[in-house]
Amino acid sequence: MMEIVLATKNRDKIREIKGIMKGVKFLCSKNLPEVKEDGKTLSENAIRKAETIADYTGKMALADDSGLEVKALGGIPGVKSARFAGEKVSYTKNNRKLLELMRGVSNRKAKFRCVIALASPGNKTIVREGICRGRIAEKPSGRYGFGYDPVFIVAGRNKTFAELPPSVKNSISHRAEALKKLYNVLLKMERRRRK
Repeated sequence: MMEIVLATKNRDKIREIKGIMKGVKFLCSKNLPEVKEDGKTLSENAIRKAETIADYTGKMALADDSGLEVKALGGIPGVKSARFAGEKVSYTKNNRKLLELMRGVSNRKAKFRCVIALASPGNKTIVREGICRGRIAEKPSGRYGFGYDPVFIVAGRNKTFAELPPSVKNSISHRAEALKKLYNVLLKMERRRRK
């Protein structure tokens, strides 16, 4: 079984990635170097994190950068989703700022975008993307998930991500879509390795 270092210290992301990709052995460490996420795109951030951690550990490393894009707000918070209400703020504060900006707005269309990067020393970095469409709720609802999950109503479900059990979210989310695409690449790599 392949070993992949998860290039994140975010426990919520770690739990979700492990829940989606059960057939992969992930290595997690609190001692990884901090990687500044100041790229202009989700791809830039994911690639930088994956390549930095792959170089640091000498192993394959997987990084994710995700963002919520709200149509009526011109695509923000986007790449700044985690820092929307300021550096190192709570999920609740980010949600509160978003709902304040959306007060009285009728077009509530939004999408979650996730970019996954897989880097290994000496090889080309593999990048895959997933998108989940929906709309912004009028108020937070649900007890599952993290981030913007309580305010994002999934298209065709009429429930927020936070109202869906993790097993359901992990089968339909933007992160799940990106990781499923990557998993197919990993299967091919594993087959080649065993030949």
